[in-house]
Amino acid sequence: MLRREFLELALASSLAPGLPAAAQSSTASQPTFPIVKGLTREVVDFILKTNYEDIPADVIELGKKSILDGIGLSLAGSVAASGHISREFIRNSNLCGGSSTVSGTAMKAPPRFAAFLNGVSIHAFDFDDTQLVVGPGRVYGVLMHPTVTALPPALAAGELAGVSGKELMLAYHVGVEVECKIALAISPRSYHFHITGICGPFGSAAAGIKLQKLNEVQSLNAFGVAATAGGGLRANFGTMTKPFQAGHAAEGGLVAVGLAALGWTASHTVLEDTGGFFNAYGGPFEFEPDFLTKQLGNPWVFASPGVSIKPFPCGSLTHPGMDEMLRLIHKYNITAQEVESVDVATNKIALQSLIHHDPHTGLQAKFSMEFCLAILLLERKAGLNQFTDAVVNRPDVQAMIHRIHYHGSSAAASAGLNTMNTIIHIHLKDGRTISGQAEYALGSPQHPMSYEQVADKFRGCAEYAHWPKDKSEKIIDAVHTLESMSDIRQLTSLLSMEKA
Repeated sequence: MLRREFLELALASSLAPGLPAAAQSSTASQPTFPIVKGLTREVVDFILKTNYEDIPADVIELGKKSILDGIGLSLAGSVAASGHISREFIRNSNLCGGSSTVSGTAMKAPPRFAAFLNGVSIHAFDFDDTQLVVGPGRVYGVLMHPTVTALPPALAAGELAGVSGKELMLAYHVGVEVECKIALAISPRSYHFHITGICGPFGSAAAGIKLQKLNEVQSLNAFGVAATAGGGLRANFGTMTKPFQAGHAAEGGLVAVGLAALGWTASHTVLEDTGGFFNAYGGPFEFEPDFLTKQLGNPWVFASPGVSIKPFPCGSLTHPGMDEMLRLIHKYNITAQEVESVDVATNKIALQSLIHHDPHTGLQAKFSMEFCLAILLLERKAGLNQFTDAVVNRPDVQAMIHRIHYHGSSAAASAGLNTMNTIIHIHLKDGRTISGQAEYALGSPQHPMSYEQVADKFRGCAEYAHWPKDKSEKIIDAVHTLESMSDIRQLTSLLSMEKA
């Protein structure tokens, strides 16, 4: 059975504790688990040998946009409920104090806990960048959120060591590259997990390995620990536990590096072993080792397939439809009062992530196609201030949600599961129907944001956190010229309150 033939079966069933009969009867034709000797060592070798000069200039510039985006979201997320609760947990555990800045606060913490807290904040609103799959055997939108698990550990460990901007970017890019290529290599069976949660520790560990200058044996041990440090279930989407899963992954890699530096041991074949990462998370189905044996840094993931920066603070599966809805609203000057109903279709697999059809919280709304289109019809915008419990439960919003009918369709799936082909029909009360279709949104590699557009998004996030405008503009300028910074504490100081 080919990957694409297996895909809908794998995603439509639980695959645990056993396969359905149809799947069981077909497993005999499955390829055997690939035996790739030395795979973990090859990945570690890439981490250890890559220098800043090996990263193409265009990749550096693309990375700056994601770094700025991540920093802005760490500020915005610091005022989220999950930010307050996670910091209170650290305080109650007597874990405050240390060298690393917790963005948007006066708190300092040891690097591992700063990475956790900032990771939770970056992912709090589901507004952070996304590595969107493009392969024909994969499903759009189910891979990594790369920056949330690579940037917080790089900043936290880098601040402790007082590294330069170039050293920070090297660690960040190596982390993103490794975690994303592992996510691309893994079997679609793993989509039942939160990919950021299970692959993110490798990115965190890779960044930590570069900054703490581990040797080969230590690095192999760190990878062995990182493989067991993650976790994440899709059932937690739409709750505070989704950002916890990302923050936990960001922390887990640094813990792995710290233990390995002291002599902790682990498997040196943790990726390729039949009892290791790929087989455990991917099950008895194949993974694609070429992403690691041939494509690490060749090309860099920022160059191809690219990383998307989100225009809206919600699940990326909604974005093509939202972008198209907004275009239609403006083109035809559609008002909410004119709308009788809306019919929206995507491939059926998207329904397994956009699970909240009757949302009543801001977190649920992030995984609700119905809310995302409803709020655009009502307010012509969908920013951080729209995804709140109060807005979701407004009578006009609830009424509009129930006039939007979202379903899977073969017509939408015809473009392939690796696109988010979204078909919209807006039925107006005067009898007209206005239709549109889109596969990609602003911020995608096919329609990228400029640095200034990302800076505008950053300003909105900073304003949401009531961050001083002068500091915000200094952060924008600092990231734009990050390669010239001699000590990244010049940057992290701009993320800290002067007093509690």
